[in-house]
Amino acid sequence: MIRKRWLARGAMWLAILLAVTMALLPHPPHVPVDRFGDKFEHMLAFATMTLLAAAGHPATPLPRLAERFSFLGALIEVFQSIPALHRDCDVLDWVADTASIVVVLAVYGLVSRAYHSQQASRAT
Repeated sequence: MIRKRWLARGAMWLAILLAVTMALLPHPPHVPVDRFGDKFEHMLAFATMTLLAAAGHPATPLPRLAERFSFLGALIEVFQSIPALHRDCDVLDWVADTASIVVVLAVYGLVSRAYHSQQASRAT
């Protein structure tokens, strides 16, 4: 179990590095999910990072994970407003980030609670 946590943590940091890099590159490369739109890319990135964080840090309260990843999304938007980056700052991107974070953590919390409840009933 410990090995899986460390694997999830490492994957989370790689996902964060990739997402921040792609968000701050003046001319990011085209990727296959571009056809689904910018908001989809934001939601996919933040859903992935959030799921990896929840799996890698099971003792961390879910609201704290939500706060930290939502702040990361807001920070990315602030940095994208730097003219030299030639990117656009859009508050709706941050809203999309936060929405995906909340949905992933809500589902994760429900599944985790059901799993632990089932484990507890098997132990008795």
